[in-house]
Amino acid sequence: MDHRLGRVLISQAEITERVRELGSAVAQDYAGCEPLVVGVLKGAVVFLADLIRAAEIPVTVDFIGVSSYGTSSRSSGVVKITSDLSVSIEDRHVLLVEDIIDTGRTINYLRRNLQTRHPRSLKLCALLDKAERRAEEVAIDYLGFSIPNHFVVGYGLDFGGLYRNLGYIAVLETEPSA
Repeated sequence: MDHRLGRVLISQAEITERVRELGSAVAQDYAGCEPLVVGVLKGAVVFLADLIRAAEIPVTVDFIGVSSYGTSSRSSGVVKITSDLSVSIEDRHVLLVEDIIDTGRTINYLRRNLQTRHPRSLKLCALLDKAERRAEEVAIDYLGFSIPNHFVVGYGLDFGGLYRNLGYIAVLETEPSA
């Protein structure tokens, strides 16, 4: 199968505006708290960077790596921590930032794992929600966009390491190989 970029699902302007709104909500909710913002590697990096600039409050940042995709466009269903936090989250207000929620398995696994570390609070901010693929319920505290069940790339989301640098989110189309 060959892959190519399809239609733009969410424009750069739409992303910029929504991230500004999310940053404002985060700043209001965490005023005076100095939360630890935890980005899920690698897809959330671009979103996290824009979100913390838009929040305009003091934050600290750390990252955790998880994988359930490998180089495929479909989740394997097996979640693996590939890189752990470098700081303790005990008694900290933690905002977990994820690029996309689909089946819910990965983020729920990650939330359960982080809860065992006794944060003062743990909230979730996701850029995209693909609810049609949901296998487990997920409570999202801050949500950018709900999207249909398409494999998407751009603005941090990739396929085989490519397309993260796009300023917009596009559908990745598959075509039979010639």
